[in-house]
Amino acid sequence: MDPTSPGPQKVALIAGASGLVGSQLLPLLLNCGRYAKVISVGRRPLPLLHPLLVQHTVDFAHLEDHRLRLIADDVFCCLGTTMRQAGSKEAFYQVDYLYVVKLAALTAANFAAQFMVVSAMGADAHSSFYYNRVKGDMEAAVRQAPFRAVHIFRPSLLLGPRPEKRLGEQIGAVLLRLVNPLLRGPLRRYRAVPAQAVAQAMLNAAYQDGGGVRVHLSDEIQAGISPSA
Repeated sequence: MDPTSPGPQKVALIAGASGLVGSQLLPLLLNCGRYAKVISVGRRPLPLLHPLLVQHTVDFAHLEDHRLRLIADDVFCCLGTTMRQAGSKEAFYQVDYLYVVKLAALTAANFAAQFMVVSAMGADAHSSFYYNRVKGDMEAAVRQAPFRAVHIFRPSLLLGPRPEKRLGEQIGAVLLRLVNPLLRGPLRRYRAVPAQAVAQAMLNAAYQDGGGVRVHLSDEIQAGISPSA
């Protein structure tokens, strides 16, 4: 960097920094040199101090009350739960659809340029599976927000340290580590994805400073190749 040039001027906002992907992404945002400030919004404070980090504890059900705190150039949404964690379809829908769409609407209204969001492989608004249908509905809503660029990430099963233990996913992760090398050709998309790879792909997408809607498929995230339109 030219020492006479101004330092980084952009602001990043991350929601869900305590989760699997978010916890991998936050250090990347703080240390990449692109951002002068990183805003984290979450239900609880993070046990982290950093000169660039500004934390806001929020109730996502009333996120609009914090609208003036949601001013950023690049927005990284890592919000998400499971049916088991949520406890009901209604609670799952609230987190994985309503909170995400509300964040997109509020930050777009604050003139954010880019929105990066973690979805899931199989997301489809017409799916017979509730989980995939909610993810598909979320994607459709986010696509309509007036950002310059929207990046949607559809990873397969995520690998990495989780703050909470999910026995089924732990077993699945072990099995997928064993079968990953056997998943080739069209089956590559079903390979388990390290959360670190998703986090890095989200930051890489922000650096593109492009336009339009881009969908990053699971095998592309792992390979680090260009996204699909």
